[in-house]
Amino acid sequence: MPTEQNDVITNDVKSASVPTNYGALGTLVTVFFFWGFIAAGNSVFIPFCKHYFKLDQFQSQLIDFAFYTAYYIGALALFAYGAFGGKDLVGKWGYKKSIVYGLLFSALGAAAMIIAVNANTFAGMLVGLFIVALGFSLQQTAAQPFAISLGDPATGTSRVNLGGGINSFGTTIGPIVVAFALFGTTAAVTDEQIAGLSLSKVIILYSCVGALFIGAAALFYFSKKVPAGISLEKVESAPKALYTLLIMTGLLIIMFAPVFNSYKVDLANAPEAEVHAMNMYRMKWLMGALAVVVVGLLFANLSAKKSSIGWGAMQYPQLVLGMLAIFVYVGVEVAIGSNLSELLKQEEFGGISSSEAAKYISMYWGSLMIGRWAGAVSAFKLSDKTKLLLQIIVPLIAFLVIIGVNTVAQYNMTPLYYYVVCVLIQIAAFYVSKDKPARTLMIFGILGLTAMVIGTQTTGMISIYAFLSGGLFCSIMWPCIFTLSIAGLGKYTTEGSAFLIMMILGGGIIPPIQGKLADVMGIHQSYWVCAVCFAYLAFFAAVVKGILKKQGIDYDAQVDSAGH
Repeated sequence: MPTEQNDVITNDVKSASVPTNYGALGTLVTVFFFWGFIAAGNSVFIPFCKHYFKLDQFQSQLIDFAFYTAYYIGALALFAYGAFGGKDLVGKWGYKKSIVYGLLFSALGAAAMIIAVNANTFAGMLVGLFIVALGFSLQQTAAQPFAISLGDPATGTSRVNLGGGINSFGTTIGPIVVAFALFGTTAAVTDEQIAGLSLSKVIILYSCVGALFIGAAALFYFSKKVPAGISLEKVESAPKALYTLLIMTGLLIIMFAPVFNSYKVDLANAPEAEVHAMNMYRMKWLMGALAVVVVGLLFANLSAKKSSIGWGAMQYPQLVLGMLAIFVYVGVEVAIGSNLSELLKQEEFGGISSSEAAKYISMYWGSLMIGRWAGAVSAFKLSDKTKLLLQIIVPLIAFLVIIGVNTVAQYNMTPLYYYVVCVLIQIAAFYVSKDKPARTLMIFGILGLTAMVIGTQTTGMISIYAFLSGGLFCSIMWPCIFTLSIAGLGKYTTEGSAFLIMMILGGGIIPPIQGKLADVMGIHQSYWVCAVCFAYLAFFAAVVKGILKKQGIDYDAQVDSAGH
């Protein structure tokens, strides 16, 4: 049994010789699975709630709003605690206890979901999802550095990539399992049948999810192989950054309040003029929320240029622009998947029912797994020939896994066989990018933009493939953005990482904006929102390279293996 001193994480050089704790790592990756499973499952849960509660597309996107806003609130609360108390709460508790507390908090959210379902209230279900995601926020803050600490720091990236691969597997099977749990079949279900389904199925689903959370918490708590993971590092003070974020949060609440309250308005039988007025009302406040984030961050960076005192990590332009990049990256990743079911219902896309759409949603989230498995190859020390071979074989194996899982679920995957062409395009993009984060982000951003433009200008399977490929091009953006954003931050690296996690908030703002545009201009053309997001990501890749070069950092000349 290790002593408490051995469980403390320090910067001692000796830590590099510690062998990988595979027992603890095997336990840890379970939480990565939960994040992907629940988040991707929302893509099926959204159309279910839309038809059951008779919501419009914007109202249904409030599920994503509640879920991803919780990440921002949770990360901000942890940062505020550290800023006022001078200590990192996660470090104080230790990674092990933090994950246990996060899992139990998520279980509390599952219980809240059950109570809300019994009360037949959509608002209550949003609160339940918010609590689940708050628990995820705590888990994610602890789990990624915990994975790095479970062995030699030089191989830490491979452990994080393992977690990412498990996370992506959760996103692949999540839509299938949730669809089966709600619809009870893999056969097509009509919208009328969905509206007539009993909410008792949601109770059963979240009872199982809550039990899994509690089971995983118990596994962590009683496992002697999992160290406490206590960190004694002091938190760097950044009062100006904190106050700016608190002001931004207050303004976001002001912007969100009228939008959230408007979900109660029934527009199904309202006059056209009233529907148009409500659409413009919601759009105004949503765009206001977007402006708060963009203007707030740019203001922080401009002010920090005049005087860096009190701004902490926000004095670095690569971080501020990277925060916006994470914001739009998470936003576009979620928006594509969450609006996909509604898109496929349109006649020009085959009139596919919500239950049958699960296989397409699974392929979309599975596309993230394809890219991440391919990206994980670079984490290992291999010869150039072996690496090239694996970067061709691994994505194709991942594609076959997705086909196989859905086939076992009795979905007809024939329409998706030719999607392998998109996978081959991604393989070529990996080869051209040469493992360089700025170049990789640039190429994948341009490919994502191109895919969205093709998708909006075509219909049928070509358009569907284009939108699905957004998952392929999103897949490896997170590590690229993270690496480029925290480069050169020095003692502010931990703080900068926390700021980046806050920007998962994009998943709560961009999907509702697309949902609102879908109500105004149609679901098909609403995907121009995704095109704009990819355009910014390509822009960030181009600009940040120059910013870092001015600071003496050139990631295209010297690839940091920790960024992949």
